[in-house]
Amino acid sequence: MSRYRPGRIIGSAVGALVILAVGVYGPATLLGPLPAASATLDTPAPGPASASPPVLPAAGGSAVIGLTTLTPDPTAPTTVTLKAGDLGEHVPLAVGGTRDALPMAAATKIVTALVVLAEKPLPAGDAGPKITISAADYQDYISYGSTGARTVVVFPGEEWTETELLQAMVLGSSNNHADTLARWAFGSIDAYVAAANAWLGTQGLTGTVVADATGLSEKSAGTATDLARLAGLAASDPVIAGILAQPASALVGQRGVDNTTAFLADEGVTGISRSYTDAAGICFLFTAQVRTGASVFTFAGAVIGEPDYDALTADVTALMESARSGVTELPVLALGDAYARFSTPWGATSSATVRTAKTRFGWQAVAPGVADVKLDSISTGRAGRTIGRVSVEAGGESVSSPLVLDRTIPAPGLGWRLLHPVAMITALLDANK
Repeated sequence: MSRYRPGRIIGSAVGALVILAVGVYGPATLLGPLPAASATLDTPAPGPASASPPVLPAAGGSAVIGLTTLTPDPTAPTTVTLKAGDLGEHVPLAVGGTRDALPMAAATKIVTALVVLAEKPLPAGDAGPKITISAADYQDYISYGSTGARTVVVFPGEEWTETELLQAMVLGSSNNHADTLARWAFGSIDAYVAAANAWLGTQGLTGTVVADATGLSEKSAGTATDLARLAGLAASDPVIAGILAQPASALVGQRGVDNTTAFLADEGVTGISRSYTDAAGICFLFTAQVRTGASVFTFAGAVIGEPDYDALTADVTALMESARSGVTELPVLALGDAYARFSTPWGATSSATVRTAKTRFGWQAVAPGVADVKLDSISTGRAGRTIGRVSVEAGGESVSSPLVLDRTIPAPGLGWRLLHPVAMITALLDANK
């Protein structure tokens, strides 16, 4: 007859639990995944590069926007930071004076040129259709001339090609040719104005509005930022760029036209529109280039509301001096700079450092932005292992480089694993979630 023995049962249960615990504890601690290293973001010490913003006048309104950076290295792609289609969203390098819309004088004619070309595009090398000068066109010439506004002479019945009309309007700032183009392309000035304002909206130039084709109306007004973008659009249009590249000489088969856009060419400036009205003061749209060695940086700008040409000369000259100081090859991500530090529960440490140095040729108007660091989850790793990427905004573009471990993170010994069951079992549970 068997007898009930509680002690034996309890002993057997305890033994079973010990065997079970050893069976789980051993594999969990000796073979299970390690706890992940903790990562702390780091900020490298500032490098030698410093911001060198454009010098812009405090009066009126002004803005500059980067266009392109060209380098002689055939393996380095051309960096285009401003292009047709996204100009309205592009952040300017700098803005001076007021950010409000101001009367923009003949900068309005650049809107007219772009809107007409959007409606009546010109194939490459084609001068376009011939437009007959009407009685209304001739009356515009007489009327504008009687008020002292800029004109280029026309006669009823003569024919001008679309390109010739654009030349007279862009280079000669001819008011009568602006109206002729608007009526020819859209049927009436009112219809043109409606189409032009719709076009400005599609380009993102929401701070600008036109009330006429010429800019003589003070209601044709724009922000300096929009007008710098407008200059970029004009420079990217092959027809307008081709007209601006021509020497100041007689139009083919038509009247002589003085180039009113040319200004400070010896400073590297290409004028797009230069004009004056009592309401607007002097307004200047332009592009400019700065060369450093074989690299070239191009930017677009607008200066509006200048009191006189002496002020315009001084302000654009100061801007170009600041461009020659500010446009250079600047380090953005330095080799070996640490952007994060790893530490493990067993005391190993390492840093996430830049694997490939990145520089940027251009105008560093502001210091590079806050770094965006993306890291992998790691427990161990050899020195040089890629464990993430760092990106910064510099001059309107994103610059990035891989991050690597600067030293090996070794695994802990067996003793540490056995003596830290909570950490090891927690890592095992986390790995199986």
